[in-house]
Amino acid sequence: MRWIYNLVNNYGVAIILFTILTKIIFLPVSYKTQKSSARMQALNPKLEKLRKSYQNNPQKLQEEQMKLYQEEGVNPMGSCLPAFIQMILIFGVLDVVYRPLTHILDFSKDVIGNAREIASAIMGGSGIKATDLRRELMTLEQFKKFPDKFNELGVEFTSKVTDFCDNFQIFGINLGATPELRPEEWNASTIGLFLIPFLAGLAQLLQTVYMQVQQKRKNPHMTSQMGCMNVYLYILPIFSIWFAFQVPAGVGFYWMLSSLFSFIINFALNCYFSDERIAVIVEKDREKAKKYAQANGGKKTFMQKMLENQQALEAQQRENQNAVYDDEGRKLSRSEANNYNRQKINDAREKMNAKYNDSDYVCSPEDELIIEQARQRIADKYGDTYEN
Repeated sequence: MRWIYNLVNNYGVAIILFTILTKIIFLPVSYKTQKSSARMQALNPKLEKLRKSYQNNPQKLQEEQMKLYQEEGVNPMGSCLPAFIQMILIFGVLDVVYRPLTHILDFSKDVIGNAREIASAIMGGSGIKATDLRRELMTLEQFKKFPDKFNELGVEFTSKVTDFCDNFQIFGINLGATPELRPEEWNASTIGLFLIPFLAGLAQLLQTVYMQVQQKRKNPHMTSQMGCMNVYLYILPIFSIWFAFQVPAGVGFYWMLSSLFSFIINFALNCYFSDERIAVIVEKDREKAKKYAQANGGKKTFMQKMLENQQALEAQQRENQNAVYDDEGRKLSRSEANNYNRQKINDAREKMNAKYNDSDYVCSPEDELIIEQARQRIADKYGDTYEN
């Protein structure tokens, strides 16, 4: 970001160019993600068939789904990578906007600390805490109000900070300021600040609606199953608006641009990945997987290993859920568990005999029949006989 800012000498333009540059750099990732998503959509008819066949057997359904993913060479988690990258970038931009003296002007910690002390003395009271996220932005605010107070830091500092303050904006909007719902004064700058969160939410909504339309167009049979997903996706624009009101405008401006450029890239890639092209890609990948298996003697790919490890982990979790422990909390083997359960049942029988064979207890013929049938079922299941 510093290099771009030094090139264009405007913070807002630097954010625009930085967003475009990152989108270009990660275009191959977006391409692979869109390709994986398109292939998943092409698999949906087969997945839907599996769901109907094993609707009463979730474990078998999951095994068959994993087997299908391996055969087709599809990674169901492939679409998660861009979201992960986006979160890393947003936190990086957040730090750059909060700390321009460090990341853009490249001042040393000592100089920044001295500037913060001067700003704290001007503000009085508690001043600026070293742990405050906005400490460098607050220092810039005091510099703009009282630049003469910072003369002791040298001409280089005052000249560079003065120039930066003049360019820390886009269209007259201070990108270091935080948008407010009720600013003290309405002017062009505060109106621009106020609009940035809503523009960020609108850009996210545009991207969300487009994704929904594409999913429904390519998979109309899944429309009834997307209720929860619809709710989740429409929460993102609301979150974008809320988030942009909590952080400096520079972060909201980047969020808006990132969502807008992501929409443009998704639109272009969706146009590229037509149904005919996806059919060709599926066939090529299938042949590639066969050749890889033949060339490597059946050696599994990284994705196949990952899916198998996930399947093994889920099987282990199911085993742990069905595990039996004795009274001391020790995990039992299958044979030990059978003996333990049998002993518990025999203890329960003795208690039942003590209660129902008591001479003072009168049991109706119907109850006796039910009890005897229950005893017989227990005996049939666990291989024990009961002597009346």
